[in-house]
Amino acid sequence: MKLPITIACILLAGALAAQESDIVAEGAVPQKAGTGYRFTEGPAVAKDGNVYFTDQPNDRIHYWDEQEGITLWLEGTERSNGLYFNNDDKLVACADAQNRIILFENRDKRKVLLEAFEGKHLNGPNDLWIAPNGNIYFTDAYYHRPYWPEGQHEGQEVRGVYLLTPEGEVKRVIDDYKQPNGIIGTPDGKTLYIADIEDRKIWRYEILNDGSLTGKTFFAPHGSDGMTIDNRGNIYLTMDKVWVYSPEGELIREIDFPESPSNICFAGKNHDTLFVTARTSVYTLKMNASGVQ
Repeated sequence: MKLPITIACILLAGALAAQESDIVAEGAVPQKAGTGYRFTEGPAVAKDGNVYFTDQPNDRIHYWDEQEGITLWLEGTERSNGLYFNNDDKLVACADAQNRIILFENRDKRKVLLEAFEGKHLNGPNDLWIAPNGNIYFTDAYYHRPYWPEGQHEGQEVRGVYLLTPEGEVKRVIDDYKQPNGIIGTPDGKTLYIADIEDRKIWRYEILNDGSLTGKTFFAPHGSDGMTIDNRGNIYLTMDKVWVYSPEGELIREIDFPESPSNICFAGKNHDTLFVTARTSVYTLKMNASGVQ
């Protein structure tokens, strides 16, 4: 019995190693795309493959072009943090200067989508994902900000996760987290992954037709500031490094960066460049896998 078991273990280890080596392009290493920021966050990829990301303490959104590099897109963003493009390729932001969700029609025009729940201000919208049907799921964490008015505290009794529909209806879909943060869904709109960063756990949910969540299932033993997904269904987490988990919840890759990653997305014309915000800098890494967002 020992020989077949040993052979099976070797074959399994070989298969996992092959899967690991196949994710990152051969010979690719992280490349610094820009630096000199205070704290980078919220990378969001537009339909053309270019990325918008925030320098949250400096209240700026920057723009990365695969050919031209990085330029300043907007200064004065309501302290935008997490970003995501909607189906109309308009940028939606978690903006915690006034604890609300806003939509940028362009650099000069913005619209408030949500600023309160049940008559009370939100704690501090942090990150978001937009489903194919336009539903916005966002995490409402609480990190006290020095730019808030003196005496401001948590407006909500829990640090929850919310659903905001295109019609403007809002409901709390999760109320049992210590500190919700990173969030990502599958491109078919059927599965949602959410990080409880303080509890260091990733949870997976089924999304029902009405947008509510069911089937809470433990997925990975990590917190995560930001998350993304590739065309193989692998989930990418950012916590000290980039952790890559298969759809089955198996750790298949760890990717180190010169600075601790905060958030992540796929970028470029072919969506095969991993774009990572990491403290004072942003990095790119050429991949064999590609993004689906």
